Amino acid sequence: RYVLQERESKLYEYAKRFSAKLSNLVPFIGFCDREFDRYDHYQARVLFARTRDFAILKPQNNDDVVLEEFSHPAIHKPKPISVDFRSNLLMITGVNAGGKTMLLKSLLSASLMAKYLIPMKINPHKSRIGSFKRIEAVIDDPQSVSNDISTFAGRMVQFSHLFEHKSALVGVDEIELGTDSDEAAALFAIVLDELIKRGQKIIVTTHHKRLAALMADRDDVELMAALYDEERRLPTYEFLQGVIGKSYAFETATRYGINPAIITRAKSLYGENHEKLSVLIERGSELERSLKRKNREVDERLESLKTQESALKEAREHLRVELDAEKAKLRTGYDEAIREAKEAAKGMDMAAIHRQLNKAQAKLPKPEPIKIAEPEPIKYEVGQTVKYRSQRGTVVSVGAKDAMIEVEGMRVRVKLTDLKPSGNLPKKPKVTVTSQIDQKSGLKLDLHGLRGEEACERMDKFLSDALLQGFDEVIIYHGIGTGKLSYAVKEFLKVHPSVKSFTDAPQHLGGFGAKIVRL
Repeated sequence: RYVLQERESKLYEYAKRFSAKLSNLVPFIGFCDREFDRYDHYQARVLFARTRDFAILKPQNNDDVVLEEFSHPAIHKPKPISVDFRSNLLMITGVNAGGKTMLLKSLLSASLMAKYLIPMKINPHKSRIGSFKRIEAVIDDPQSVSNDISTFAGRMVQFSHLFEHKSALVGVDEIELGTDSDEAAALFAIVLDELIKRGQKIIVTTHHKRLAALMADRDDVELMAALYDEERRLPTYEFLQGVIGKSYAFETATRYGINPAIITRAKSLYGENHEKLSVLIERGSELERSLKRKNREVDERLESLKTQESALKEAREHLRVELDAEKAKLRTGYDEAIREAKEAAKGMDMAAIHRQLNKAQAKLPKPEPIKIAEPEPIKYEVGQTVKYRSQRGTVVSVGAKDAMIEVEGMRVRVKLTDLKPSGNLPKKPKVTVTSQIDQKSGLKLDLHGLRGEEACERMDKFLSDALLQGFDEVIIYHGIGTGKLSYAVKEFLKVHPSVKSFTDAPQHLGGFGAKIVRL
């Protein structure tokens, strides 16, 4: 017994020492337990949301409640609703059993689930819910016989508690319950105004139009009507924003067996003006439904056009990628041919250089010729005065594409496209000029050893003589040298009006030291 007692005392002493060491860690261990519990809760919610195709909405830093395709979690096979509630007060009107209370509870439940990060069935990309410190619901009938309190008195007690809070989301079902609707409308209009001033966001359902009419002119009040299918006698669970809903009291009484004569007398007592108001309300609802249907059709059409636009963009991008690939391929071949030409140039092989340059040029894509509408040809007559370059002459004969004109006593055959009509000028004395130009099979001009100005004068006279003799292609030799004479020749040929084009001569005709000129 003594040994056992000593053993127990030692164990107790050890336990005290261990407890003294571990007591400082108790808050940290408790913190770890709480955080792991919270993490387990979040993980369980995420896994639950994934298995049910639900979403978790994080509250935003505002008081907007925008729901898109939200389904109430407590309703079997619910119809998804879409609500845009950004104002301070939302008033839901319409017939009994039309879905007003369901919409109220949906707004409150969605806000509550977002506040505590509970998964819900909703479109998270188009929905957002604000952050509220409290969510209050005034829904049940507070009447109590034991406490000797009426329905209206109980409602007043509930409303008195609402003034104690700020930044709360409040839902009130059948706000005018238990008292005269006209008096309640005036009272609750002031009560709601005071609650809004305290920063509260309120949702109210009612089927009395008096309160809705009193609050409808405010900018911070949103109206919403519950729709009812009178032909099928079923609620549609659809809602229209911006209108006051019809109550369908007379229609409901008729449907459930009330004598039609009684209904007729009731309508007469209700008044013709009120009946017209109900008709206008219903007509407004029908127009709103029609507009909603047309908007849906336009949205579908717009979505189809967006899909087609996306497909066209993808096709264009695909073609652009293919074009870039082809361009890169052609550029690679061109660069390779240029590289080979440079290698040949190092060996001073002129024939190889020209072959490689022609090879590189052949690899480039041929540009599409630009088609320009040709103007109507001008018809010239014999004896008509025309302008040819800077001189005027007279038409001697006209062919299909050219004409013979007489300029200062000299006859020249020119193309019709080079002529322009001119006013009739007085005829000058006819002078006969004899050209001393030798007729050759081709015209050549050698400019070696000349300065730039002298070369330009020689080329001007040379080209004029060639035109007079009817040549359409000549060759001009200028050599290579320092390049100054070659540059002067090219600049002169660029601006000469009778030169169609010019290129370097082939290798056997002078290569870079000569130009083939087409007139």
